[in-house]
Amino acid sequence: MKLAQRMSRLGTETAFEVLVRAKALEAQGRDVVHLEIGEPDFDTPANIIEAACKALHSGYTHYGPSAGLPQLREVIAKDVSQSRGIPVNANQVVVTPGGKPIMFYTIMALAESGDEVIYPNPGFPIYESVINFVGAKPVPLRLAEEREFCIDLEELRRKVTKRTKLIIVNSPHNPCGSVLCKEDLQAIAELTVKNDIMVLSDEIYGRTLYEGQFESITQFPGMPERTIILDGFSKTYAMTGWRLGYGVMPEELAGQVAKLMTNSNSCTASFIQVAGIEAITGPQDESYKMVAAFKERRDIIVKGLNQIPGIHCLLPKGAFYVFPNVSEVVKRGKFANTKAFADHLLQEAGVAGLSGTAFGEFGEGYLRLSYANSIPNINKAVQRIADAVAKLK
Repeated sequence: MKLAQRMSRLGTETAFEVLVRAKALEAQGRDVVHLEIGEPDFDTPANIIEAACKALHSGYTHYGPSAGLPQLREVIAKDVSQSRGIPVNANQVVVTPGGKPIMFYTIMALAESGDEVIYPNPGFPIYESVINFVGAKPVPLRLAEEREFCIDLEELRRKVTKRTKLIIVNSPHNPCGSVLCKEDLQAIAELTVKNDIMVLSDEIYGRTLYEGQFESITQFPGMPERTIILDGFSKTYAMTGWRLGYGVMPEELAGQVAKLMTNSNSCTASFIQVAGIEAITGPQDESYKMVAAFKERRDIIVKGLNQIPGIHCLLPKGAFYVFPNVSEVVKRGKFANTKAFADHLLQEAGVAGLSGTAFGEFGEGYLRLSYANSIPNINKAVQRIADAVAKLK
């Protein structure tokens, strides 16, 4: 079969590949601790499930508007207006099956051959994948440990050219857990306004924050009209399998993104959107409990990893991942690279994690471990990593 050449430019999300390998080991009777998949290990709150069931029995089983049900778009617009402190109307909201379509549609709508898109590296792998797929040039912006994995503003300024069409920011950040401060966001905002550049602000972990308050780049002058907010329900409400996300953007772009929805998914499942209304307007207790649990787990895994000789791990401020530096261990064990070490941990120690290079070239020397797992399992994983490292010559 002769595929279109553009298919060779499409990447993947390694977490799902590692999950398949880990499941294969479990099928052989092996015990594996899963720290590879980025999803809450909690059940979706009961009130949300009940709302979906009620919607199914009430006839929400048919097509809906490509941009989303009007009542959900109104609820999202009101929620974003309150949480970001900016005016938003329902015509700026497009509801999609998960958050990834917002990445895909935004890049597809704004970038083409010859354009440049600046994105964080390490960063969510789909950014680079889609930039390549549409034929634009991916421009990686290195997030360095010495800067606590935050953006180097001087480097960003150097990378901006006349061909820069879009800058992607992600805070709280996957995989590093870093959070952009208000001052840095303001500097990025001023740069984009000056150069007339659009921003895709991935705020999917905005509610998974352990200190301070969430800051959005949309708060600064000139940014609401040049920012696409990516958000959704997967992380905040443990709804990964429901596939419900949304984008908030200028109305003109929203119309085009809705057209892309029409041409691909038609619409997001109506009964799931009704559940989304309940998620936003209903009790938030379970969401807050999840964040409190993640914070406790974060402290445990960071302390445990930092007690292993050769491993150094910063304390993440948001999301639910740690990004420990294992370069010394990789060198000591004479592994070809960090991926080889991650493979070793899965095969020999029964710990499924991801090499930092799954998130870009600047992830070499790091692992990404999700602490969206129970404390007993986290302790087991840390002990297994410690034992595996101790055996290295």
